[in-house]
Amino acid sequence: MKKRKSRITARDYRALAEFRHALRQFLAFSEDAAAGAGLTPAQHQALLAIKGMPGQPVSVGALAAWLGIRPHSCAGLVERLVAPGLVTKKTDPADRRRMVLALTARAEARLAALSAAHRDELRRRAGTLAQLLAAIR
Repeated sequence: MKKRKSRITARDYRALAEFRHALRQFLAFSEDAAAGAGLTPAQHQALLAIKGMPGQPVSVGALAAWLGIRPHSCAGLVERLVAPGLVTKKTDPADRRRMVLALTARAEARLAALSAAHRDELRRRAGTLAQLLAAIR
């Protein structure tokens, strides 16, 4: 049975606008935190993905798909993480055509601090985000 599309109400618009505003506030926090750690937002996202995405070890292609960017763009991002010693890349012994990525100890330390700050910020905003999601439902 098909769900009937309901009309968007003024309340729906407000809930969507408030949710998007809350997301933008969190993203601004995240961008500032990354900059404070000497990273761009894209570099921070890449480090977090390499550490946290399922299907370890992470290849450049898998990272590109996870981040929603083209493999060529991802290769450049990876090189910008390799240059300052944040990421290593090695040939995958199971498939010599693939490069697998790993964080260095330096990246692990930066990412741990950033992730703790992000977790704390999300916990601080959890009640508001939950209320906004409930309003959308």
